[in-house]
Amino acid sequence: MEYLKIVTKITICSYEELNSEEKKMIEAAKDAAKKAYAPYSNFQVGAAAFLENGTIITGNNQENVAYPSGLCAERTAVFYANAQYPDQAVQLLAIAAFFKGEFLEMPITPCGACRQVLMETENLFGKPINLLLYGTKKIYKIGSVKELLPLCFGEDLAPFRFNIDG
Repeated sequence: MEYLKIVTKITICSYEELNSEEKKMIEAAKDAAKKAYAPYSNFQVGAAAFLENGTIITGNNQENVAYPSGLCAERTAVFYANAQYPDQAVQLLAIAAFFKGEFLEMPITPCGACRQVLMETENLFGKPINLLLYGTKKIYKIGSVKELLPLCFGEDLAPFRFNIDG
């Protein structure tokens, strides 16, 4: 029998320890969170994607009474970025959550569906997406989506893809 040990590297810091660009991205994510459409959960999430051309794209969660028709902030931002700037890699994604009039003390992490979409985006461009997960007490800095989804469903499964040519 073998064992596989998976280690995730996360740097934990405070807001004051961030550089000016990182602070700018956190603020963009926080602004986006406050604009989220979350009338059912009241849990507002914002994401800000920094593209390699310097463009910042924001997104927020969009709920719908016909659950699960809503969409998470991370996917809203990344799908828009990929649709409008298909040749620009996402270099950094900042995420912040707002609940009952306050930002959360501890960072939230992307859900499984968002992790898979982020992994696909990272694979598409062949470049890591740095993550900044905001909490008022702690911020998590993560160097790649692979740190959050080490056993991802992805390119290594290419031989199993459906072949429409027969």
